[in-house]
Amino acid sequence: MSERFDIDALLEIMKALRTPGTGCPWDIEQTFETIVPYTVEEAYEVADAVSRRDFVDLRDELGDLLLQVVYHARMAEQLGYFDFSDVVSSICRKMIRRHPHVFGDPPIPARDLDAQWDSIKALEKADRENEREQARINGVPVGGEEPGEQGFLGGIADALPALVIADKLTKRAAKVGFDWPDTASVLDKIEEELGEVREELGRAADSQGNDKVTREIGDLLFAVANLARHVGVSPEQALHITNVKFKSRFRYIEQALKNKGKSLAESDLDEMEALWGEAKGLEAG
Repeated sequence: MSERFDIDALLEIMKALRTPGTGCPWDIEQTFETIVPYTVEEAYEVADAVSRRDFVDLRDELGDLLLQVVYHARMAEQLGYFDFSDVVSSICRKMIRRHPHVFGDPPIPARDLDAQWDSIKALEKADRENEREQARINGVPVGGEEPGEQGFLGGIADALPALVIADKLTKRAAKVGFDWPDTASVLDKIEEELGEVREELGRAADSQGNDKVTREIGDLLFAVANLARHVGVSPEQALHITNVKFKSRFRYIEQALKNKGKSLAESDLDEMEALWGEAKGLEAG
């Protein structure tokens, strides 16, 4: 049986990798900024393993994602900001606070949790502001706007996928009544935005990289994200499903052409569309 390790072993491995003089030169030179792309990539690879229901891959990808947490924590520790134990303590406090129906003394009924959710979040926000102020006093960079200056839509990370951000923004705004009254209204908005895209395309001498066209397409996508929210669908997941479907159908086209002794370059649009229809028919069957 393979040797087994625990989290302490991983922390020691990362410490060794980041030790000047004896560690790995590549690991030593990394910063928060250079590691972030890997962190984001590993999160997506976890999602990919789940979507494929590959639990061998999922085990490994979760390990890669955990390494990213340990990596960031070690860099912060070396700078005197916080360590891995602080990260664990932070999430433990948050989970206990957010589940008074499990950890409360006495536990509150689960049916009452929704009513308490906003007050729980408000307490967390107040604590975060106090922590940021203390961090500033201690010389720890906090950056960006003050939490109180971010407004009602503050706290949604800009690094999230744009469709996810759109979904979160409109859900937040809807809580205070800033929303279309029904799905039909959202569909009307989509038609309006689509018309504006057509209008701008007709006006633009060159639509390639045109800023106005870009903005109008952004408005259209935002409206579609709103539609997804209104019907209880994740826009990111909906697009992911379509991406997977597109890849599958295109692979069918490629394989069908290969069986005919042809390449994609040797085919034409009519032939590929016919094969696309075949792939679509097989899915329906």
